[in-house]
Amino acid sequence: MLAACSERDRPLDSPVRLEGSIFGSFYQVTIVDSLTQGEANALEEGILAELEAVDASMSIYRDDSELSAFNQAPTGEWQPLSDALVEVLAIGRSVAEASDGAFDMTIGGLVNLWSFGAEARPRETPADAELAERLAQIGTDALELDEQQREARRTREVTIDLGGVAKGHATDRVAAFLASEGIEHYLVNLGGDLLARGYRDGDAEPWRIGIEAPLADRQEARHVLPLHAVSVATSGDYRNYFEEDGRRYSHTLDPRTGRPITHRLASVSVFHASNAWADAWATALMVLGEEAGMALARERQLSALMIIREDDGWTTRVTPAFVEQFGAARVEELELEAAPGGRSRQQEQQDQE
Repeated sequence: MLAACSERDRPLDSPVRLEGSIFGSFYQVTIVDSLTQGEANALEEGILAELEAVDASMSIYRDDSELSAFNQAPTGEWQPLSDALVEVLAIGRSVAEASDGAFDMTIGGLVNLWSFGAEARPRETPADAELAERLAQIGTDALELDEQQREARRTREVTIDLGGVAKGHATDRVAAFLASEGIEHYLVNLGGDLLARGYRDGDAEPWRIGIEAPLADRQEARHVLPLHAVSVATSGDYRNYFEEDGRRYSHTLDPRTGRPITHRLASVSVFHASNAWADAWATALMVLGEEAGMALARERQLSALMIIREDDGWTTRVTPAFVEQFGAARVEELELEAAPGGRSRQQEQQDQE
C-alpha cells in the first residue's frame, strides 16, 4: 500500500504524453502542467471516457451506437437524441447550407457504395445506374433537426455519416475535459485534428505544428506554424484512395456528383476556435476545390491554408483571415501565397477609421 501511494504521488517530468488508439486512428495528448503519476492516470481515464462517449454516440461502425439506432429508425418519425449528437448535427447542417451541399451528412449510402470504410477498399467503381440511384436519395432535405426539442428525423432512407465532423467534436470534448480539470497548457492531437491551449513551455512559447506536404509514401512537414488558443483540422486526398485502370480515386466524395473529387486541391487546413467546425469546413472546402473553396472561405472569413497541385510541385495559398491571424511577415517567411482580391476584416476596419 505504501508503495502504491508513493507511485501515485511521484511527480512526472514535463511534458507528459498520453496516447493510444481510437476511431481506427490515434490520439496523443501532450500536457505541460505539473502532474503526479496519479493525476496523469486520472486524466487518461477521463480522456478515454470522452472518446468512448463520442464513439458510442456517433460511430457508423458500431451497431449499438446512437447514430446507428437513428439510421435504422423508421423514416418520418422524430427520434430523441443526446445533446452532443444534436450539436454535431447542427454544425453539419449549418456547413451544408453554407456550402450548397458540398458538405452533406446524408452521404453514408454513397460512402458505403464506394466502400470507403475503415478497412475496405473498392475493387471496382460503382455502376452508373447504382450510383444514380444512391445519389437521388441523398440531400440535406432528407434530415430534419429540431434543436429546441433535441430530436431529429430522416425523411428518406438515407444513412447519416458524421465522418466529416465527429472527430473534430471529439477533439473539442477532450480539450473541454482537460480545461475542466484545471489543465492550462496542452496540445490535443486526434488523428491529425489538433487543438492547442496555453504554451508548450508553460510560459510564452506557442505550440508548433507542421502542415504536411501531400505525399502518399511518407509524412513530411511542409509548413510549420505556431498555435495558441486555436485548433486546426486538415482534409486531404493524398492518403486514402484507390487506383483502377491507371486512374486515382480520392476517398473524398462530392455529394453533388456522387463521385470522388478530381480537382487540383490536395489538402485544406482550417484554423478555428472549435475543431468540430474546423473539421466540417475543411471537408466542405476540400470538396469545392481550389477556386470555389477559396471563394467560400474568403466569404465566410475562414482562416484557411490550401495546398494545390501544380505540374512541377505545389502552391500553398492562404485566405486573408489566415494572414490576419498569423501575420504578413510569417506568410512571407513561409513563402505562402495570399489569395488574390479581397481584404481582411482588420484591413477594412483600418480603411474605415
